[in-house]
Amino acid sequence: MKFNTKPAEEKMQKSIAAYENNISTIRASQANGAIVSKVTFDYYGSQTKLTDMAAVSVSDPKTLTITPYDRSTLKAMVKAIQASDIGINPVDDGSVIRLVFPPLTEEHRRTLAKQIQKMGEEARVAIRNIRRDANDDIKKQKKDGTMTEDEQKAGEKSVQDLTDRYIKLVDDITSKKEKEIMQI
Repeated sequence: MKFNTKPAEEKMQKSIAAYENNISTIRASQANGAIVSKVTFDYYGSQTKLTDMAAVSVSDPKTLTITPYDRSTLKAMVKAIQASDIGINPVDDGSVIRLVFPPLTEEHRRTLAKQIQKMGEEARVAIRNIRRDANDDIKKQKKDGTMTEDEQKAGEKSVQDLTDRYIKLVDDITSKKEKEIMQI
């Protein structure tokens, strides 16, 4: 019986997608709508995502424009942005919120690069944990007698190959984001 690596691969793909989503929220001195994707504010007693209640657009490379669908939510949105970890003070003109991205200092670039490295390591750990779980399943099947020793070795090798491929993908994404940060 050949070990099915499909569930492990699906989990690894989800880990990569989560990592890419997390890394896209890092501010790289360029306007990016993903930066406000996690900001929530109180809307009639419930926490609502800012992106669900406003049009978010990039008006130029350094400016993000947020246009609320309901102008009465403008003040709450401004407060939520100020309370978030974005680090940019919103400019409210009464109908639109503007986020102007200042140029990054060399020190801040290094800090962001460290943050990216940390997120990359977390993604690698998640992928290794998936590998461990898959290998545990293989060992369990071997112990139960549903898998031979040769099938166990082949299964472990296929899981390792899969892990190596996804770890390399994390490394590629990390280095690409670091270069992006350092070049701006």
